[in-house]
Amino acid sequence: MRYFIEFSYNGAAYHGWQKQPDVVTIQHVLEDAISTVLQKKIEVVGAGRTDTGVHAKQMYAHFDLEDAITDSQIVYKFNQLLPKDIAVKELHQVKDDSHARFDALSRTYEYIISEKKNPFTIESAHFLKHKLDIDKMNEASQLLFNYKNFKAFSKVHTDVKTYNCKMMVAEWERRQDTLVFTITADRFLRNMVRAIVGTMIDIGSGKLQVINIRDIIESQDRSNAGTSVPAKGLYLTNIAYPEDTFIN
Repeated sequence: MRYFIEFSYNGAAYHGWQKQPDVVTIQHVLEDAISTVLQKKIEVVGAGRTDTGVHAKQMYAHFDLEDAITDSQIVYKFNQLLPKDIAVKELHQVKDDSHARFDALSRTYEYIISEKKNPFTIESAHFLKHKLDIDKMNEASQLLFNYKNFKAFSKVHTDVKTYNCKMMVAEWERRQDTLVFTITADRFLRNMVRAIVGTMIDIGSGKLQVINIRDIIESQDRSNAGTSVPAKGLYLTNIAYPEDTFIN
C-alpha cells in the first residue's frame, strides 16, 4: 500500500526538508513520528526540497506499508507526536506506482514582502523600508514566460540534469501592507524563487530596468541576477497532482 501524507510546516527551526547528518530537518522529524505511531521504520519521499528556513502551507510525501491503515485516529496520533511547527492535514491512499515528487504537475510558491514595520510578521515576511514599483515588477515577471532555461536564478554547483522549467504563473499583488509574489511552475531549481524575487526587487527599486531581465536570463550566469531574499518570506503553498492520483 502506498500513502501520500499531506502536511504543513513552519521551517524557521529546521535545516530544510531533506535529511542531513547532525542537523534537524523536516524529513527526519516526520519519519520519526510516523515510524513511532506505525511501530515500524518508515522512510518518506517528499514532493520536493525546501531550503533552510523556508515554510510550506501544503507539502506531500509518500511512504509504503504492507497492510492498509484502518485507524481513523491516525492523523491525530501523528500530530500528537509532531512538534507544534509541523502539522499533518490528511493521509491519502494512492495507486501503488504514484510518486510524490515525479507525479506532481506543478508547484506554487508565494513570497511575502512587508512594506511597513510589523512586529507580528518579523519572522514570517521580508521587511523593506523603501516602496517598490509593483507595475514594473509585474511587467518584468511577464517576461519570464518567454524562457525555459532559468540557470541564471539557480544556486551554483547544483546537481541537476536540466535548468529548464515551465512557467505557469508569475505575478505580484498588493495585499494591505504586503506585496505577495505568486509563482507556479512544473519544477523549480534550488534557490530559484528567492533569486527571482531579489532580481524583481532591484527592478522595483529602480536599480535595474525591466528589460534587464532578458539579459540576466540569457546570460545563464547567477552572478548577474539579484541577491537572494531571506528564506523566512517564502512559502510553498500548493502542489498539484493528476485527478486520479488519490484513491480516497
